[in-house]
Amino acid sequence: MASIFTKIVNGEIPSYKIAEDENYYAFLDINPNAVGHTLCIPKLEVDKIFDLPEETYMGLMQFSRKVGMAIEKAIPCLRVGITVIGLEVPHTHVHLIPLHGMDSMNFRNSQQLTPEDFKAVAAKIQAEL
Repeated sequence: MASIFTKIVNGEIPSYKIAEDENYYAFLDINPNAVGHTLCIPKLEVDKIFDLPEETYMGLMQFSRKVGMAIEKAIPCLRVGITVIGLEVPHTHVHLIPLHGMDSMNFRNSQQLTPEDFKAVAAKIQAEL
């Protein structure tokens, strides 16, 4: 059965897309730690990051770097943090989180945004790509 992220990539579930190429997809987290919190995923559905083929792993890191640099330009923050936890969805994903302090990495403090807010944030980041 396809993961929720595969369904997002396939257009079965809507997302606030940031970037996409033939192998990777980036979209805003709908329960963000901070405004601009973005998930980068490989289109290849693999649960654990270290189980990815090396080429896919390296490509995901390059793709995430590009997206992270755009986030840092678009969203006022001290820096963009990166983490891979992957317990919520069995599909490798990289969290890129604009940091305002250590609490920005606390996954218990999600921000509430409207659909209009999400669209505006996505457009700001896309403009920096």
